[in-house]
Amino acid sequence: MKILAFDYGASSGRSILGEFNGEKLVLRETHRFLSDPVMMNDTFTWDFLRLFHEMKKGIINTVNGGDRDIASIGVDTWGVDFGLISKQGKLLGNPVHYRDSRTDGMIEKACGILSADEIYNTTGIAFQKFNTLYQLLAMKCDGDPSLEVADKLLFVPDLFNYFLTGEKFCEYTITSTSQMYDPNKKDWARDMLTKLGIRTDILAEVIPAGTKLGGLTKSVQNELGVGAIPVIAVAEHDTGAAVMSVPYAEKGAAFLSSGTWSLLGIELDKPIINEKTLKLNYTNEGGYNNNVRLLKNIMGLWINNECMRDWDKKGEGISYAEMNKAVEEADPFIAVIDVDHPDFFDPFNMPRKIQDYCKRTGQRVPETKGEIIRVVEESLALKYKQCIIGLEEITGKPVPSLNIVGGGIKNKVLSRFTANAIGRPVYAGPVEATAIGNLSCQLIALGEVSGIDQARDVIRNSFPIEAYQPVNTAAWDAAYEKLLDLQAKA
Repeated sequence: MKILAFDYGASSGRSILGEFNGEKLVLRETHRFLSDPVMMNDTFTWDFLRLFHEMKKGIINTVNGGDRDIASIGVDTWGVDFGLISKQGKLLGNPVHYRDSRTDGMIEKACGILSADEIYNTTGIAFQKFNTLYQLLAMKCDGDPSLEVADKLLFVPDLFNYFLTGEKFCEYTITSTSQMYDPNKKDWARDMLTKLGIRTDILAEVIPAGTKLGGLTKSVQNELGVGAIPVIAVAEHDTGAAVMSVPYAEKGAAFLSSGTWSLLGIELDKPIINEKTLKLNYTNEGGYNNNVRLLKNIMGLWINNECMRDWDKKGEGISYAEMNKAVEEADPFIAVIDVDHPDFFDPFNMPRKIQDYCKRTGQRVPETKGEIIRVVEESLALKYKQCIIGLEEITGKPVPSLNIVGGGIKNKVLSRFTANAIGRPVYAGPVEATAIGNLSCQLIALGEVSGIDQARDVIRNSFPIEAYQPVNTAAWDAAYEKLLDLQAKA
């Protein structure tokens, strides 16, 4: 059986063909493309028309490669961002990027109307200024006319599905990222949104991951020269898809989806929404089978990537292999940064931001590329330790090990640092976690795999897993105390 996954990330996207023989899943990339956002008129946007064009190109490449017998298509992307559709079915402008500055001050604005407790107790979602809730509030405050004339709001993967099939639905895992969904009522948080002055009539029906939407529209079929390939609403949030691919080593283990963002958490049957999760800013995102991922959003390899981008622009670029070698040669524990500090959220000039932070906090300032990246990666590993301790505090249960999936596991130095920092075994793999989760959801929906447990068995049989054991934990414990001290003084 051949199934096609479209996996859109913050910097690139790709189409991955999965071939399943009943026991193993084999992947083949059929198209890769950049998904870089565009700054225009001081607004950071996604170039949705180009991204949709690349999707169609991915289908054509797959078919022209001799694989016309595609059983289904699934799409996953990052969370929170959305497009608005008019009554005539037209897209009302490009979706705005979650890093755009329009949401500055919107959390405070919302909490001036409703208490933080009420917002969190209703949604169970951590406060992040990029959440859909604050994007819509920013549009309302700005008097954006597109919000007034919109007929439907669709998250980015739902937007792709709409232009493929004509169906307007919002899938559960992507919807849960918005801070606009009530996991206890299992519906949009309509009362809360009404109090904030946000329209609820534009909100589409929420459907579970694995829902079959229908085939490609006639116009798409004619344009691409293909048949009515079925489209499945997979676990559309990339973290939701990635976690589907986690082949847990033992019961109670945590997951870490490692990429531009680091998402570290555990899977639960029900959300945990209380004073402790609010204080620690943990989020309850939706997962496959309507379960919940209690997790922490951590800045992730975004900081590394921005450093690399900065050096490239200055003509000082280095390869990832050179970067890893430089990290290994740099002195350990030169300084510690809080990777989630607001200084590191916005793009541009990242090496200077790291140096300025270290200088401001009275630490040794990293000078070389290896020193700068080592500070980032050690600090990331220490943040993972803090997150795991928080999970244990919230649930009252030990976390015995950590399973890391996603592109971040290619950085073996960081995986090793992570095992040392958390003082627990780390199991890394698979790399193509998001695409594999996307494909697994399609296989379940098509009846080829019985459920998530069998899907994870298939993943164990199909992809390598690498183990890391902790060493030198005392030095990491001392560095962790330094991180806590920095946070206390902030």
